Amino acid sequence: MTVELNHRITGQGEPLILLHGLFGSLENLGGIARRLEDGWQIHALDQRNHGSSPHTDDMDYPAMAADVVAYMDAHNLDKAWVLGHSMGGKVAMQVALGYPERVKGIIVADIAPVTYKARHDAVLDGMKNLELVGVTTRQEADKRLAEFVEIPGVRQFLLKNLERKPAEQAGNGDQLFRWRLNLPVIDTCYQKLAAAPEGEGPYNGPVLFIKGADSAYIQSKHQDTIRQLFPAAELKIIEGTGHWLHAEKPDTFAALCRRFLGS
Repeated sequence: MTVELNHRITGQGEPLILLHGLFGSLENLGGIARRLEDGWQIHALDQRNHGSSPHTDDMDYPAMAADVVAYMDAHNLDKAWVLGHSMGGKVAMQVALGYPERVKGIIVADIAPVTYKARHDAVLDGMKNLELVGVTTRQEADKRLAEFVEIPGVRQFLLKNLERKPAEQAGNGDQLFRWRLNLPVIDTCYQKLAAAPEGEGPYNGPVLFIKGADSAYIQSKHQDTIRQLFPAAELKIIEGTGHWLHAEKPDTFAALCRRFLGS
């Protein structure tokens, strides 16, 4: 069963759907949306169990791709470009493989169509074990999360998912904050999210993979799988960036997208 995804629409032109990564929300690609909205109508989506979209008891790539297509149906989008980062890139690939007639082309940011080993154990453990009772400020939550997640930038990214409870749900006031995302289901379904997109392919439309030069998510050993599923794929590498390439060098990233979308 599909869910109605929270979204933000800006700009004018051909529709371009933006899909964020794991633990993210539509705000994560906001800088890219602002750089492209002069030429495309941007549809930034919160994926299921993330941001302000509905929580569900399950999540895998076929279901998340179906959510995107249901969104397209609801907004009368016959075909669209799709851009996804990390987990969002896998959803973009799943949409292209499962619904090729609905896709003009896809941009995949720093992820390959393969199954990965667990990479987020520390993050999941930290979020699950973060004691929110007694936390009155985000700074205090950051201090507690630092016991599990060392990198400040990663903590700040994760804490964007922390929201204040509505006054009527605050109870006796011992817990003022809660996680906005559906942490239990993301934890339970993590292996499904680490898996490759499903589909025998190929998708013969235009595909652009953009890799952060310092990231290990796209490797030379993935080339055969990429070519098998996406014969027309091209690869661009942004030097001096890691997995968060769109945030580290947004102008370069947006320029590559603009060139691809405009061609």
